[in-house]
Amino acid sequence: MKILLTGGAGFIGSEVVRQLIEQGQDVVNIDKLTYAGNLDSLQSIAGRPNYQFVKLDICDATGLAQVFQTHRPDAVMHLAAESHVDRSIAGPRAFIETNIIGTFTLLEAARAYWDSLPADRKERFRFLHVSTDEVYGTLGEEGYFTEETPYQPNSPYSASKAASDHLVRAWHHTYGFPILTTNCSNNYGPYHFPEKLIPLMIINAMQGKALPVYGNGRNVRDWLYVGDHARALRLVLEKGRLGETYNVGGLSEMTNIEVVRNICSILDELLPRATPYESLINYVTDRKGHDFRYAIDCSKLTRELGWKPLENFASGLRKTVQWYIDNEVWWQRIQNGSYRNAQGSQLSKEESR
Repeated sequence: MKILLTGGAGFIGSEVVRQLIEQGQDVVNIDKLTYAGNLDSLQSIAGRPNYQFVKLDICDATGLAQVFQTHRPDAVMHLAAESHVDRSIAGPRAFIETNIIGTFTLLEAARAYWDSLPADRKERFRFLHVSTDEVYGTLGEEGYFTEETPYQPNSPYSASKAASDHLVRAWHHTYGFPILTTNCSNNYGPYHFPEKLIPLMIINAMQGKALPVYGNGRNVRDWLYVGDHARALRLVLEKGRLGETYNVGGLSEMTNIEVVRNICSILDELLPRATPYESLINYVTDRKGHDFRYAIDCSKLTRELGWKPLENFASGLRKTVQWYIDNEVWWQRIQNGSYRNAQGSQLSKEESR
């Protein structure tokens, strides 16, 4: 298959790209390269003959049409999104533009291309939309999100993703467009942008900085190792039933304070310092509208497609902490901004438009 993937310079997207390339698929990666898009995360596969990069905003209808006609993909994996809740609270417009308008523009470009395909290729074409469990809102102490849970988004970010999910569903039911949707729990692992909880805590701790924890730290998330998530997406694209939604969870519920303490414990072992890392924990004012608990029931994905996570939280977190210890250059280039300065020179070699 030739796969057109959006957002492949991001955290989850780059993991999917790396796995697809190693699997031998042809991948065309389009990414706008906003602040969280990092071509450093794709250095290991940048020169592969089955990989091409195109710098493109998914709101650019003309550019998308050109990409579809030039590369003629067999499938689309849509991962491009603004994804940070705090940023959505401070500035929601970018989330509306990318997550809603961008998804609409991509859907229309993909539908026009799909309509033009011969019958056999049209039959095989698929559009996988990658979303989040945050569209379901919040849970109490018990219960799980399922594919039938009503949507109740509580942040500008989750509202924009809910809107994009509804657009994708509508394009399937209105036009017969062949879609699949996934909703995942919180991802973690290598190449995670340092603004998110786990990489932020690892890097701050390594630098001896405070470890800020919202409120009392008792908010609960289900943690999914990014490599497991990418495997699930590949499987859904290949074998999922068209029109269906599949929840992807890590089966690893943890309070935020437990996550931070586990990171501290691993660092105490791998990178010991004079005082325990837990002494750096600092409780800060809670996030506005902070959802209490997310937990995913992913039994449909396991039952229908045979997927299950290979990493538990302990093994995945240890691999993640070790990766950040071993790859200081990667995250230091983000901190000092040099990863942005280098994008232009990489584009000259990789951009195909």
